[in-house]
Amino acid sequence: MSTPLKEAVRDLPLPAIGEPVIEVHNLTKRYGRNIVHQHLNLDIRRGEIVTIVGGSGAGKTTLVRQILGLEKPSSGSIRMFGEDLATVGAEDMRLMRTRTGMLFQHGALFSSLTVFDNIAQPVRELGKVPADLLRDIVMLKLEMVGLPCKHASKMPAALSGGMVKRVGLARAIVLEPELLFLDEPTAGLDPRSSDEVVDLISTLHRALGLTVVLVTHDLDAMVALSTRVAVLAERRVLIAAPVEEVAGVDDPFIREYFLGMRGRRALQALPPERRAKLPRAALAPAFGSMGGGPC
Repeated sequence: MSTPLKEAVRDLPLPAIGEPVIEVHNLTKRYGRNIVHQHLNLDIRRGEIVTIVGGSGAGKTTLVRQILGLEKPSSGSIRMFGEDLATVGAEDMRLMRTRTGMLFQHGALFSSLTVFDNIAQPVRELGKVPADLLRDIVMLKLEMVGLPCKHASKMPAALSGGMVKRVGLARAIVLEPELLFLDEPTAGLDPRSSDEVVDLISTLHRALGLTVVLVTHDLDAMVALSTRVAVLAERRVLIAAPVEEVAGVDDPFIREYFLGMRGRRALQALPPERRAKLPRAALAPAFGSMGGGPC
């Protein structure tokens, strides 16, 4: 689906990769005797889209919650925008969070609020804003995510799944953050809506110069969006690299995740210059036979 924003940024270069905005060093996280992360290291640089993948229970959401300051590590350090989260005071943490946006898996819209009020909520939490200015901000964000202004008065229950994701994205970018966290942004969507959300994320990344941290099981979204993929396994980040490099790592989880039929199909959608760097196993036929007996 074409939008004015997409057309406006079509010829813009991708954001330049800059300094680290997230630095996770020697992180360990325990819940009692259960060790989720152990000596985990990960840097995310300005302008990147880094996708965090891993098996069920690998601690993807736990890692993001620690980066956001919602949980404390058992040991190790996390720096965001150059600040050690362990030493940041409550007021500075509140201000730091205005530099980040979050899209939750199911949108997490307030069911009792209109679309307008859902998007406006983060702005209102900062203090009193003139009504005309607030309206302009909300309507601009609606337009940026490809939703007509007429949807502003609707309740979340009246929205389709794809529209809920778009409203959630509008709310996530309403404070014009530098850093955007996306938790399963295509979960529960049909293929067309999923493709549209991926396209929208790519457009916003280019238009706003965002740094994006993406958690997803959607292999197609991962391949389409990622600057790098961080593979979480064995309580640590095994590798954080472009997906074509990750696919060549000799590791049981990586082979199963990236070189199965679904993984190969997604990888083979890479542009030719990147597809040429894939391991041979990733180029094996990715579509099963449609043959069968007579009707």
